[in-house]
Amino acid sequence: MSQSEGNNLISVDFEIFGRVQGVCFRMYTEEQGQRLGLVGWVRNTSGGTVVGQVQGPSRRVEQMKLWLRKEGSPSSRISRASFSNQHNISKLELAGFTTRF
Repeated sequence: MSQSEGNNLISVDFEIFGRVQGVCFRMYTEEQGQRLGLVGWVRNTSGGTVVGQVQGPSRRVEQMKLWLRKEGSPSSRISRASFSNQHNISKLELAGFTTRF
């Protein structure tokens, strides 16, 4: 992935609320991140939400944010998506897109 797409690299944390556990949300998030050429991670929380971090070209990260907010996995029901700590990065700080436990 290069910055020659005219996009600066950004990093953003997310938390997704609703029916997002037990519906393959993490698997679909991982696949969508890989499809967009992003790096990051995703995991369930004890509070019933899904949290994670996404890094990559800003345009693609914005596409991922829209997917997290509106789409998710086929069986999920997203009530709210929260994004925080968005900032520019000089290089990717993660490798691949993984599910953390």
